[in-house]
Amino acid sequence: MAQAEKPNLAKYRDRMDKAITALKDEFGSLRTGRANAHLLDQVTVEAYGQNMPINQVGAVTVPEPRSITVNVWDRGLVVSVEKAIRNAGLGLNPVVEGQNLRIPIPALTEERRKDLAKLAGKYAEQQRVAVRNIRRDAMDDLKKAEKDAVISQDEHKRLEAEVQKITDEAVKRVDEALKTKEHEIMQV
Repeated sequence: MAQAEKPNLAKYRDRMDKAITALKDEFGSLRTGRANAHLLDQVTVEAYGQNMPINQVGAVTVPEPRSITVNVWDRGLVVSVEKAIRNAGLGLNPVVEGQNLRIPIPALTEERRKDLAKLAGKYAEQQRVAVRNIRRDAMDDLKKAEKDAVISQDEHKRLEAEVQKITDEAVKRVDEALKTKEHEIMQV
């Protein structure tokens, strides 16, 4: 039988940090009132018989605060890139100029801002659940370690309190990121 090892809290902290990083990446794809190159990160293009991220078929730049440009490297993919952006559900309408697509960023309506804020809240809740699942994994590992006599009951209680502290910090960071993103979205 394999020897049980002492739980390493750094492993759980790293997993929670990754959940927060994932949340910030998801927030990057949410539209605010100004242009952001990460807005198109979730867009995939049908190219060469497979779906590819838009940044692998062209260069995405932000020349001014209200527009994004995509310089498509292969002239044959311009129509596919345009179609992918239109169908991405971002409310964007690219204008084709040769191998370049100019994407004006329209001002958000109040209703659209509220929808985006709700979507941001949904993303944040998914990451809160992920953090709580990591906490549950940590607590299960602590119980197993105590049962296998790797750690004492006192050490189990101490480590349990530390895991809870790490979890509370991670949830607080998720909430702060959400508050910042909501403020960004609701700004006119």
